[in-house]
Amino acid sequence: MEEITFRLKGVGVSQGIAIGKAFVVQKGPVSIPYYTLWSDEAIEEECQRFEEAVRLVEEDLFGIKEGLKNDLRQYASLLDAYRLMLRDRLIYDGTLSLIREKQLNALWALSLTLSKAREIFDGQDRFADRFYDIGSVIDRLMRKLSGGQEDIFSLIRERSILVTHDLSPSDAAQLPLEKVMAFVLDIGGKTSHTAIIARSLNIPAVMATEQASKKIQTGDLLIVDGTSGQVIINPSEEDIQHYIELQLRLDTYLRDIAREASLPAVTRDGFRVVVEANIELLEEIVTAKDNGADGIGLFRTEFGFMNRDDLPTEEELYQEYKQLAELMAPGEVIIRTLDVGSDKLSAWFPPLHEPNPALGLRSVRFCLRHPEIMKIQMKAILRTGAIAGNVKMMFPLISGIGEWRAVKKILREAQEELWRFRIPFDENMPIGIMVEVPSAVAIADLLAREVDFFSIGTNDLIQYALAIDRQNEHVAHLFEALHPAILRMLHFVVREGHRAGISVSLCGEMAGEPFYVPILLGLGFDKLSMNPQSIPRVKNLIRRSSKDQCEALVKEVLRKDTAEDIRGLLMETVEKQFPEEYHFFHSGFVV
Repeated sequence: MEEITFRLKGVGVSQGIAIGKAFVVQKGPVSIPYYTLWSDEAIEEECQRFEEAVRLVEEDLFGIKEGLKNDLRQYASLLDAYRLMLRDRLIYDGTLSLIREKQLNALWALSLTLSKAREIFDGQDRFADRFYDIGSVIDRLMRKLSGGQEDIFSLIRERSILVTHDLSPSDAAQLPLEKVMAFVLDIGGKTSHTAIIARSLNIPAVMATEQASKKIQTGDLLIVDGTSGQVIINPSEEDIQHYIELQLRLDTYLRDIAREASLPAVTRDGFRVVVEANIELLEEIVTAKDNGADGIGLFRTEFGFMNRDDLPTEEELYQEYKQLAELMAPGEVIIRTLDVGSDKLSAWFPPLHEPNPALGLRSVRFCLRHPEIMKIQMKAILRTGAIAGNVKMMFPLISGIGEWRAVKKILREAQEELWRFRIPFDENMPIGIMVEVPSAVAIADLLAREVDFFSIGTNDLIQYALAIDRQNEHVAHLFEALHPAILRMLHFVVREGHRAGISVSLCGEMAGEPFYVPILLGLGFDKLSMNPQSIPRVKNLIRRSSKDQCEALVKEVLRKDTAEDIRGLLMETVEKQFPEEYHFFHSGFVV
């Protein structure tokens, strides 16, 4: 009987193509019994059983850390962070409280802990992948409690494409590349640590397919396109031949542009664009530099505050930021201040229960409510600037002038405290803001007079401007970077920034999309900041572009009525300007 070809669409998180047979691991959910404990002795025994499971998982993670391959040693601190998660107030104290106060068995209590974490992170797009990481830790702990299978790789006998529901970062760090040529997951996202590790290993990976582990059977022949997110099951001979040829062409293309990744991104008519990397771990600097990053356009600082039992000290933050700046020198480093709400922090801060955290006390609003936290971070960044000289400070989610002036007041207090104690700091450090809410766009002309630079955060701006939650399957398709309203917002912010004499950068997934290069050049962005893996492709297309031609394109784009019309015009431009790459675009390689 002839096998039927069908396709699944997910999120491509690590570029490349793999063709091979599937090996499906049906981990499935842990069976979670429910029962109550009727004696103090039983409760104490259950608490001890939970604590022992935590200890054993900690030992497992330590063993994984010690056994990391050389090319993954940079993720040792990440595994340390996962060990800390086990002792996080939400996971550890929360579960023990449920056992003792509600008399619940450990597995059921831990499942309620997971549900609580889901509630906290629900609806907040920027933290969806952080919830995925926490869920991975809880899943490992559940399997330890239930005595379930943990080593999924021992079952693989020949080189295959791994298909499973999810893959924790700790499992990804142990991937036997002699057995696994690619992987396909039901869940996950582009910025999860599993995805980051896949890119470090240069292994094609597709996540968020929703149903791969159910639709695919062990032995099925697969084509995995780790850039477009497409998975073809039981492909035809024509499909196989097409992708073999495409793989050869893609490998050659990526190899060629990688050789020139360190060159500056200068258009054919002499316009220089600074291309930088977005990172959150010091370990990612190696990848950023290898991919040709001119600097760090966004260093996310949240990781240093989360999953710990106390508030980080100024000295701890200073040492981290100093190392970051020194490793990236002479390239600039833009450090963004804390961008979380109280619900993402650890035992040192009491959580708030908000009906809609995405629109609640988060980001700079949270820091203004708790200036002592903001001041610690400000002083650490200012001190770093005195040592390295390549550091800038950036504040997220600024929505108005009054809010910005309140931030500057705290900044002056931080500077005065450093003066008082005669601690060296950069007195002329450039200070900028992220433009990521519509109110900031509307008053960009006013804000531009008071800051040193703008960085537009498109992920949030699109979500807020179009009232779209990308995690909501019913409306996610409406999330559209080419919406005329979004492009007009970008145009206005760039224009007003340049009128005030400040630089304007674009930060987020839109910046790392090579398909958008002609529009971003035409809009006049000075800098683009993106995930490191996108840098070689973006730089390559900038060097092959004409700024004048891109500006003419943008004039036409701004007259279009719909995203569909804009997309059609953009595809025509790509075909004319980049004929060699057009097939990759058209085939969905760059999405």
